[in-house]
Amino acid sequence: MKHHQAIHTVERRYHCDVCNSTFKEIRHLKIHLRVHTGERPYHCDVCNKTFRTLERLKANAGERRFHCDVCNKTFKRMDHMRVHLRVHTGERPYRCDVCNKTFTRLDHKRVHHCVHTGKRQYRCGV
Repeated sequence: MKHHQAIHTVERRYHCDVCNSTFKEIRHLKIHLRVHTGERPYHCDVCNKTFRTLERLKANAGERRFHCDVCNKTFKRMDHMRVHLRVHTGERPYRCDVCNKTFTRLDHKRVHHCVHTGKRQYRCGV
């Protein structure tokens, strides 16, 4: 019961020495530290991806419950299937304010906008 009550307090007594993030539980700090160490101890035997937490690994292996009625492609998440459906419908809901080019995804529109601003998403270090 004492452990459970600690969850509801605002006390965050565990501190990351690297970035000063704070946590209510030691197990959350231990998982957070993997961000700094790069440790990814959970490995998917199907796709070879690695994960910081068992929960992320389980989510990766989740059932693909959503099916495209047009091509039978499957998805773990409904929102990913909705975006995929645009391939079949031709819907392009995101329009560039400068040149009126349209896109199926907002992130594609944002990358495109760099054409007009001259800003690059990545900078060459050489």
